[in-house]
Amino acid sequence: MAIRDFFITPILLLIIFTLAFFIRPFVTDKKNVRYFIPGLSVKLIGAISLGLIYQFYYGGGDTFTYFNLGSKYIWEAFKDSPSLAFKLIFAGSEYSGDTFQYASKIYTYGDTSSYFVVRIAGLFDLLTFHTYSATALLFAVVSFSGMWALFKVFYSMYPGQHLGMAVAILFVPSVFFWGSGILKDTITIGALGWATYCIYSIFVLRKSLLLSILILILSFYTLYTVKIYILLCYMPAAILWIFYLRMSKVRNVMLKIMVAPFILILAGILGYYSVIKVGEDNPRYDVENIASTAKVTAEWIHYVSERQGGSAYNLGDFDYSPMGMMRKLPLAVWVSLYRPYLWEVNNIVMLLSALESFALLLFTVYVLYAVGIGRSFGLISSQPILIFCFLFSIVFAFAVGISTYNFGTLVRYKIPLYPFFVSGLFILYSYAKRERKDSEFALTE
Repeated sequence: MAIRDFFITPILLLIIFTLAFFIRPFVTDKKNVRYFIPGLSVKLIGAISLGLIYQFYYGGGDTFTYFNLGSKYIWEAFKDSPSLAFKLIFAGSEYSGDTFQYASKIYTYGDTSSYFVVRIAGLFDLLTFHTYSATALLFAVVSFSGMWALFKVFYSMYPGQHLGMAVAILFVPSVFFWGSGILKDTITIGALGWATYCIYSIFVLRKSLLLSILILILSFYTLYTVKIYILLCYMPAAILWIFYLRMSKVRNVMLKIMVAPFILILAGILGYYSVIKVGEDNPRYDVENIASTAKVTAEWIHYVSERQGGSAYNLGDFDYSPMGMMRKLPLAVWVSLYRPYLWEVNNIVMLLSALESFALLLFTVYVLYAVGIGRSFGLISSQPILIFCFLFSIVFAFAVGISTYNFGTLVRYKIPLYPFFVSGLFILYSYAKRERKDSEFALTE
């Protein structure tokens, strides 16, 4: 961070909050209005805090690689010639004669996913005069827009659970911290929120169809470019959600029972086909290579973690064949959701993650106890939104749990599942409360 951070960032903060108060009446109602400014504020705090943690605790990291070894050279190109800067931002990643002197200095120029972050940072730098904290705030604003869109989806379906949904989507500490700075995670979690909102808008609300389709395509493109594995986990769950939404419109119970197996098979085929199509342009995530990619990633992260004295974990010995990985599914999902344990902590950042995981474990147990395990599975299988939330969460938890092997990395990688998994728990709990009220009312009659 530099001296200009102390001048430009406060001005940008004033602009952001002024615009937020202006926009708020158009995107809130009398119930959820209370969460808009606090939700934005924690994202902005997260963006600044992340920069400070990386600078003074870690002594560097990805966020400064994108900024000091990336967007810095787009800013330098802009000062020499604006057209060169825009060429670096919007052109392909191939070297050309007029941009080579800048592109050759960008550390991530040959890495499509990482350079996508640099492109966005470079674009924001034009507004912030290449000021780290100010650019980080703009990343946080973009991410918050997606999170608020996601919150509105769940709120519109369960308005009585507005507090729980706000906690699940806006106020989980690791989500607003790791999903707010100049990082891939900030972009992807925002895109995930917008994708869900657009699907809901297209297939349920049936409004703003053209705009929703355009934003959905942009969101999918962002996920595909930056972290394709998120899209691979998301698409089958989203397709199943869409099909179940259509089935919920059918009132004839017998027809539902007869059609349901065909819907499941068709959704499964489309989900599998989507995974193939999404992964075919990236050999590492092609269906035939996913297992080897997971193995290489897990072994590399574990190796680096062991060498640097990091917080490594493992799932025991197993082969990375499809069946071998499936046998580790429960353990991988458990690791992603409920570890590290408190006794595995070896630094302050890991302590915060452990406390959050422990809180999630307690809440999960409480919800399952309140609802009942059998009743929980019955509700999940009968509610399209619960199928979507838990299917995506579990598949994603398995994917990151089996391929990460480091708690420090895992806490960042797993944040996309939190809004969906915790929201699903709150929805389950709302059914338990509703049934309890109905039974109490029946007894008083």
